[in-house]
Amino acid sequence: MPLALLALAIGAFGIGTTEFVIMGLLPEVAADFQVSIPAAGFLVTGYALGVVLGAPLMTVLGTRVTRKRMLMLLMGLFVVGNVVSAVAPVFGVMLAGRVIASLAHGAFFGIGSVVAADLVAPQKKAGAIAMMFTGLTVANVVGVPLGTYIGQSVGWRTTFFVVAALGVVGLLGVARLVPEQPRPEGVHLRHELAAFRNVQVLLAMAMTVLGFGGVFAAITYITPMMTEVAGYSASSVTWLLVLFGLGMVGGNLLGGKFADRRLMPMLYVSLGALAVVLALFTLTAHNKIAAAVTIVLIGGLGFATVPPLQKRVLDQAAGAPTLASAVNIGAFNLGNALSAWLGGLVIAAGLGYTAPNWVGAALAASALVLAVVSGVLERRTVTRSRLVARHSPEPLAAPAAQR
Repeated sequence: MPLALLALAIGAFGIGTTEFVIMGLLPEVAADFQVSIPAAGFLVTGYALGVVLGAPLMTVLGTRVTRKRMLMLLMGLFVVGNVVSAVAPVFGVMLAGRVIASLAHGAFFGIGSVVAADLVAPQKKAGAIAMMFTGLTVANVVGVPLGTYIGQSVGWRTTFFVVAALGVVGLLGVARLVPEQPRPEGVHLRHELAAFRNVQVLLAMAMTVLGFGGVFAAITYITPMMTEVAGYSASSVTWLLVLFGLGMVGGNLLGGKFADRRLMPMLYVSLGALAVVLALFTLTAHNKIAAAVTIVLIGGLGFATVPPLQKRVLDQAAGAPTLASAVNIGAFNLGNALSAWLGGLVIAAGLGYTAPNWVGAALAASALVLAVVSGVLERRTVTRSRLVARHSPEPLAAPAAQR
């Protein structure tokens, strides 16, 4: 794998850290700005919405510059957003800083996926994408717990200064290690938009929303589920989330490896197993050891879908994949927001803290159905193409040259 992937992974590590670390620092931030915890929660919601909107917006704005330069500009924007958050005098400025940083998120992963895939041979594209996303998964194992510890010990502003420094390292890494790739000739915004007329691209994005949404339906409410149902102490939740992050790292790497061999079968297996494990979580959540094992499996199976889904979008949007790739990153966050809302509804309805697991299982099962539909449509297209080629007339042989 090229060394340039390390630079992309460092940028992904910083982005993943800033996205999730705020969840562990909400009480400190709320106390500092004298706002309620629910009000401070807008720092999470605002970031997610910024990713969804920023992914297509920043990608469109970057169509006139090279991908390397756009990646550098995005990391610069990420640094600015985190510095604004770190020095914010009032809550509104803090929220603005979060939104600024989030605008870089979707476009960085979207453009970075295209760059990573172009750096390697065709049979290694999913593995290269997985290598970049390793930075995001490792952030949940190292960056988020460490950032939470720093924020609780020294102050939450220090955490955001550290994350901004990580962004600077990522920017320098992209500048030094990522090769300059010329802009594809003849590819304009209308070509990028044309990818969304492809049913397979839309199916892949729907699978992203539903499949990864299934993961966050359960994980969003992991704290009350583990403390009220499994019997863990509140302090143990940090380590349970580390286990979830370890599962993400392993699932991401395995997903990239096997997606390069047989992409659609990899999706069938991972989505089907994810639906089963989420359904079983309603039972295993009542036992400490079984719950911990299940959390690892959810992280692994959930992130095993990420490289194949991202590569699926790149393959189906071949020729103009940048915007579709970025929008698919936004689809992950859309799935997170949708599943968190649905999970909250079933808890509010009095169905208990394990009820979101059923929501997650239903979402993952729906993604599996879409994957099967996508595979059937693809096989029909291939079969039809072969039949047309078989029955098409043979081209006339060229006449022999005159002596």
